[in-house]
Amino acid sequence: MEKRKLGRSGLEFAPLALGGNVFGWTADEATSHRLIDAFVAAGFTFIDTADMYSTWGPGHRGGESETVIGSWLKKPGNRAKALIATKVGAEMPPHPKGLSAAHIQRSIEASLKRLQTDHVDLYQSHYDDPGTPQEETLGAYAKLIKQGKVRAIGASNFTADRLAAALAISARDGLPRYESLQPHYNLAERPLYEPDLEPLCRKEGLGVIPYWSLAAGFLTGKYRSEADLGKSPRGGGMKKYLDARGLGILAAVDKVAKHHRSTPAAVAIAWLIARPGITAPIASATSVAQLDEVMKGATLKLDAASIAELDRASSSAS
Repeated sequence: MEKRKLGRSGLEFAPLALGGNVFGWTADEATSHRLIDAFVAAGFTFIDTADMYSTWGPGHRGGESETVIGSWLKKPGNRAKALIATKVGAEMPPHPKGLSAAHIQRSIEASLKRLQTDHVDLYQSHYDDPGTPQEETLGAYAKLIKQGKVRAIGASNFTADRLAAALAISARDGLPRYESLQPHYNLAERPLYEPDLEPLCRKEGLGVIPYWSLAAGFLTGKYRSEADLGKSPRGGGMKKYLDARGLGILAAVDKVAKHHRSTPAAVAIAWLIARPGITAPIASATSVAQLDEVMKGATLKLDAASIAELDRASSSAS
């Protein structure tokens, strides 16, 4: 299978990432392990999580996803099969959010313990922290890389201005640079990334690993009317897409899926993979059947007419 490089990090992997946000939440440990097993068996390696997953779950404190991944990694031979990306910076009670050197050092130790490994392959700033100098944050990451606890660093949810400033500081001070960006980006959410972040990432050679690649399930076609919103815990958030533009996107996805004898989920993933500058979209699943649909998107090659159809339906002016 095709492999893509993540910036200048030295990391490379097939163009699909498994999202760990559901592990320990809507997918229990046994289900999560089956999902990871199926993912790596199909030739994929990149698994993305965060320390705060899943603080939003009833009775959860955060760290549930890392703990589930850690119990999979400790099985003989599994650590060598996967590249692990996690994040720091979101609130993890009793500690507040932020990217101070002290918080980063404390957080990596906790993540490594939960993951039952001695290093993470990609450590990402989950959210920007305007209250901490970026020099301090990048210096803390330099220390972790020197210690062998982190191989490369990335940013998530940064604006183009703040990401550009971080890259300039890294170049000026000889500090590690963010090698990737994890933005909210999919067919339904193009304006968040394309105008400013896309040209910056392409100019600087950053890897791009979009999250919510399926718009939290909307692009699978699962939610087509308000009557469908009760189908899952995420359903309530789908109402915003049930307008003329959103339904037009679904119609285009359906048309392209029919043309390629594929599924809406695979088409939405394939569109992202075909976008210049994208390394690998991140998608999650709560069953192996769902995951199989998503994985098909990594090998689905859309023709130019199909891409144009999807582009027209999803343009901000449509």
